[in-house]
Amino acid sequence: MNEKVQYWLDIADYDLETARAMLKTKRYLYVGFMCHQVIEKGLKACYAFAKNEIPPYTHNLIQLAEKSGMIHKLAEQQLNFIDTLQPFNIEARYPSYKEKVLKILDDKKCKRILNDTEELYQWIKKQLLTG
Repeated sequence: MNEKVQYWLDIADYDLETARAMLKTKRYLYVGFMCHQVIEKGLKACYAFAKNEIPPYTHNLIQLAEKSGMIHKLAEQQLNFIDTLQPFNIEARYPSYKEKVLKILDDKKCKRILNDTEELYQWIKKQLLTG
């Protein structure tokens, strides 16, 4: 795997560990945010792999899936999960949204989000290895 791809995967791995730490400390807003970051960076690794160039500066997961060519490989369930993650990037950053998001996030939901993130991220890495 080339350096550009490995760079994105290394950061995604770090973000995944951070998401786990946020769950342990019950910082639920940041579990969602970090899970979004994991998938974003995984998709940016796919883009770097497919295009051999720097990924676009965007946080839009669907757009990254499209531009990297992964959109056609993703199952409907995976696309639905990406739709679930998408708001956590923006809503975790702005105070007016934090209260709304915190009302829907609890330990059970965050465990499910983290588990689904781990599964999707492992699937993304497998796609990179099988090319």
